[in-house]
Amino acid sequence: MQSPFLYGKPWNTAGKAADMMRMKNSVRTIALTCVLALAAGCSAIMARATSSMADSLADAIINQSDPETVRQGAPAFLLMMDGFVGNSPKNGSLLQGAAKLYAVYGAVFVDDPVRAKRLTEHGFGYGRRALCVAQKSVCDMHKFVYDDFVMGLMRLKSGDTPALFAFTVSWLAYIRTHSSNWGSVADLPKVEASLERIQALDKDYESAAVHRYLGILNTLRPAALGGAPELGRSHFEQAVEITHGQDLSIKLEYARSYARLVYDRELHDRLLVQVVEANPEVPGFTLFNTLAQTEARSLLDSADDYF
Repeated sequence: MQSPFLYGKPWNTAGKAADMMRMKNSVRTIALTCVLALAAGCSAIMARATSSMADSLADAIINQSDPETVRQGAPAFLLMMDGFVGNSPKNGSLLQGAAKLYAVYGAVFVDDPVRAKRLTEHGFGYGRRALCVAQKSVCDMHKFVYDDFVMGLMRLKSGDTPALFAFTVSWLAYIRTHSSNWGSVADLPKVEASLERIQALDKDYESAAVHRYLGILNTLRPAALGGAPELGRSHFEQAVEITHGQDLSIKLEYARSYARLVYDRELHDRLLVQVVEANPEVPGFTLFNTLAQTEARSLLDSADDYF
C-alpha cells in the first residue's frame, strides 16, 4: 500500500514553512476449520489468511474514489488489524500492514491533532515491531545516534526491505504529526538514510514512493540553508516516470515541495493543471489521486498570493 501521507497539512520545519503535505465470515470459517482440524499448524493458516485479508482491505481503500467513505470506514479496519496482530503478534506481514494503515489514516484523514498524534504513534509502534521481527539486532534502532543508526541499516538484508519500508513510512507519519517537537524533526536525516538503504537493498521495491519521499526530504530547505532542491527534483521526476504519471500525488508534491521552493510558477501551474485535468480513477491510485486533485485546486487558487 502506497502512503503519500506527507501532503494535506503543513509541516513545521525550520528551513521551510511550506505545505507538505493504503469478513468476519471468513475469519469465523477459518477459525472453525482450525478447531475441527485440531492441527498444530492452525495458527500459521490463520496468519496467512489474515495477511491476505489485510492486503485485500488495503486494496479496497486505495481504490475508493470517495475519501469520506475511507475517513468514516477506516477505523473499523484499524480495529480489525489490531485483532489480527493480537492473534499473530510475530507476523511480520500483519505488523507491516498495520503500521502503514495507521500511518496513512492518522496523517491524512484525522483533523484533530491529538488523535493524529496518538494514531501515528500507534502505527510507528507497529512499524518498529515489524522491523524487530525481521532483524532482532535493530530493535529500537530509532533511538540510536545517527552513526550507529546507519551501521544498523547496513546489517539489514534484501529480505528485510518490506519491514524497513513499513518502519520508515510509519516513522515519517509520526514525525509529521509531531512536527512541533524538534526532537522528532531532528530524526529526518535518519529517515532519509532509511529510504536510501531501501533503494540500495531493492531498487524496485516501492520505488516511486521512495523517490517521492526523498524528493520531499531534499526540498524541505532551499540550497542556501543546506537543502538539495535539484536532487529533490530528480527524485520527483523519477517517481513520475516510474508511475507513468498516473500517481497524481507525486505531481502534487513536485509542485508544492519543489516548484514553490524555487519559485517556478510555470512548472507549478503546469503540474497542478495536469493533476486537476487527469482521470483520477486508476487502479492502485484512485484514493490518493482524488485527494491530490482537491489539494491541487487549493494550491492553484493560492498561487497568486504565493508567487
